[in-house]
Amino acid sequence: MSKQERAARTRNALIHSAAELFERHGYVKASLDEISSGAGVSRGALHFHFANKAAVADAVETAAAHSLRRAADDAGLVRVNALQALVNLSHALAHLLHGEVVVRAGFRLNCETGLHTDLSLRRQWQRCVQRLVAQAAREKVLATGVPQERFVATVVAATTGFEVLSRSDTNWLSHYSLTGFWQLLLPAVAAQRILGGLDPGGTDSVCTGTPGIPGQLTTTRDARSH
Repeated sequence: MSKQERAARTRNALIHSAAELFERHGYVKASLDEISSGAGVSRGALHFHFANKAAVADAVETAAAHSLRRAADDAGLVRVNALQALVNLSHALAHLLHGEVVVRAGFRLNCETGLHTDLSLRRQWQRCVQRLVAQAAREKVLATGVPQERFVATVVAATTGFEVLSRSDTNWLSHYSLTGFWQLLLPAVAAQRILGGLDPGGTDSVCTGTPGIPGQLTTTRDARSH
């Protein structure tokens, strides 16, 4: 293994260790000693990569933002209308939050009182929703008269609310809960001609987290069959 590869592996281990501690204890209570110990490296090795705890937090949020962008890009590759793509992406976000501690920690860091970083995963998520809702309007798959801003606000408020509630009860981000949300919302926002073809559980190309079991994957077809 090259020196560069070892450095990258150490940095990733520190980010993962920090994410676990930030999620469990919050930013303030997590210590640099615990972060370095969790990564299996010395405090000096940590400072080689990060100047202070704020820099570690920035790295966690950056990694989480990258995961969210990748999920949004993947959703755009599936040949479906923009409204179905939005449903798919919401399930992809739920899967990320179930299975990736870095993403969960990134969202929690955004809520930490007094912690100011250059990133906001919630604003990034809102932009993803806005882009797909605007595209749905251009594709004329929204029902007549649906106000885009209110639709975006509803989706963002519900999905980020599920994320907060899931910290004490993972069922809030289960496939069942998110599917139920879309079952209620889609008849109010989708054009009648496409409503029957929309899948509130996400299309089969989307993987979602099994309720209460972080990291376990099923396709939506598998999830619906249980």
